This record gives sequence, structure tokens and C-alpha cells, in this order.
Amino acid sequence: MRMKMDNAFYVEPIGIAGGLALWWNNEVKLSVLLHDKNFIDTVISINGESEWFGTFIYAPPYEEEKQEFWERLGTLRDNANVKWCIMGIPISLLMKIQSKGGTHTWSNERSEEDEICEKLDKVISSVEWNFLFPKAIAIIDVSIASDHTPIILLTNGVTKSGKKEFKFESRWSLEEECSNIIQEEWTPPEERHQRGTFRVKLRRTKV
Repeated sequence: MRMKMDNAFYVEPIGIAGGLALWWNNEVKLSVLLHDKNFIDTVISINGESEWFGTFIYAPPYEEEKQEFWERLGTLRDNANVKWCIMGIPISLLMKIQSKGGTHTWSNERSEEDEICEKLDKVISSVEWNFLFPKAIAIIDVSIASDHTPIILLTNGVTKSGKKEFKFESRWSLEEECSNIIQEEWTPPEERHQRGTFRVKLRRTKV
């Protein structure tokens, strides 16, 4: 799977732990203000409109590091009444942005009986930012090469313009029903008494 974005900024992991990846398209003007192993702090403008702050977090999992992290994060904005969106671990007193897609954002990537899945990562914002983008929505994508899944922020929500081309979503393959549907429709004709042409099979599978 490849993220089809025009620009990228990375904070390399330390060993096999941590690391941050941020992608954005050309209509987004983004400048990185500050970054370290736990966050990327940016200022953003979309299509030349009002600027706002975006902070993308990988919070430390260790208790002894959390207090220092939250104190450092708290120094980023000296004014609570700013347009500020944070993607990562939630903070109280900020508004949660609706999310769609996957049921979890982190997995320990172990076998079924030992697997743990949690919805750790969220998108939150100040009230001022929410007024700027009232239709904003977060899409939870499928994990690429990390135990955390990518989160795609759509500031203007899902656009419904005309007929949308059907595309296979890789997250569907995680559902047992998906493979059953494909196997049922594409069983060789000699075993299925000829159920139709290639085009018909595609349409049935899509439905």
C-alpha cells in the first residue's frame, strides 16, 4: 500500500520504537515549527484560507516520560483561544473529531488468542478550530508497516460529487466475510454451473 500524497515529513524511530510520518497534498501549505521524537508541531493553511496549528503526537508509553511530555506539549501554545488540531492521544477540555473506518488504531500484532487492539489515537481540536472546520472527519486507515494505523484528516468531510469509482479497500481483507464472498463468486465455472461473464462476476462481487 502507498500513501498517495504529494509531500512528507518524517521523524525517524529510535531503534524499532517510535517514529512519526506526516503526509499532505499540494493544496495544503504546511510549515514544521518544531519536532522531536514525540510530536511534529506545524502551522497549516488550506487553499490560502486561515492558518491554524496542527500537532501530530506519538505520546511516550512509559510513565516516567509522560509528565515531561505533557508539560512540553503545554508550552506549544500560550493562548487557549487558538485554532489548534491535535492528532494522537486525547487531551481533556478539547473537542473530539468524529472518526470512521477501522475499529482500532493500535494492535500488538500477535496471534488471535493473544491479540490486543485498542483505539488509542484520536483527533481533537479547540472550539475555534471546530468552528473553522465543522464538517471535519478522521478516517482510520489500515496499518502499513507499524503497530499504529494511519489517520487521514478530511477538514471538509467526505465530498459526495457524482458517481464514485469503485475501489477495493485493503481493510476489507481483514474480514472473514470478504474472502468468503470472493471465493463464492469466483469458484471455477465447472464447479458452479457457469454463473456469468467476467463483468457479471465483478458486479456481483462488488454488490
